[in-house]
Amino acid sequence: MKTGYVPVNDLEMYYEIHGTGQPLVLLHGAFSAIGTSFGQLLPGLAETRQVIAFELQGHGHTADIDRPLTLEGMADDVASAISQLGAEPADIFGYSTGAAVGLQLITRHPEVVRKLVLASVTYTMEGVHPGLMEGLGEMKPEMMHGSPWHEEYLRIAPHPEDFPKLFAKKTQMDRQIKDLPAEAIRAIKAPTLLIIGDSDLVRPEHAVEMFRLLGGGVFGDTPAGLPNSQLAILPGTSHVTLVNRADLLLPMITSFLDAPVPDAT
Repeated sequence: MKTGYVPVNDLEMYYEIHGTGQPLVLLHGAFSAIGTSFGQLLPGLAETRQVIAFELQGHGHTADIDRPLTLEGMADDVASAISQLGAEPADIFGYSTGAAVGLQLITRHPEVVRKLVLASVTYTMEGVHPGLMEGLGEMKPEMMHGSPWHEEYLRIAPHPEDFPKLFAKKTQMDRQIKDLPAEAIRAIKAPTLLIIGDSDLVRPEHAVEMFRLLGGGVFGDTPAGLPNSQLAILPGTSHVTLVNRADLLLPMITSFLDAPVPDAT
């Protein structure tokens, strides 16, 4: 394993590199870091590819800076880091907030992306179960004390006392997230694998809707064949437990990433 920091947009962003081969960038969830989001998946993924795992602004080893937390800003950070590390075009695997960053990455910087794996993502706030975001907005940072994410933060953050600041910035970010238009999803050319749990934060209907915008939801036994994008709904799986389902995720992600990229013509 190689670790380091890459300077992007006044931020010193922490990264780890595991394995060799086609680059696969991992983008973790909110309040999380590499370990709590990908600890069970990373070893298997690194067996056949070069895994580059980043820790986003204010998360994990990456110290916060004086700017708001936004999906767009974090996507710009990731695009710059991928280029600086010479990893473009990279495959992207984002989970939760990391998947939302991945969605911004493909719309803002498509040239750095080869394929997309987006776990637990929506492109509009209507994709989340009704009332859920309002409930999360009422949470206090103390409610996360003792959780694996808070314990990880205390262990690795350069300023462990800043957890309440991260919580406040994330809460503010959630209030200002803008929906992406359906046209932006239709315009995505990179093959995309959408993954949710059947009891996820994301409504299953929304995942199907997004899959259709990506060219899916068709009869695959016609001469045209299968679409470039795929949809997986993991049984008996919640938002938090999704990244623990290595038994299901590793074979499907590896198979999806190993398949040749279809000719754009």
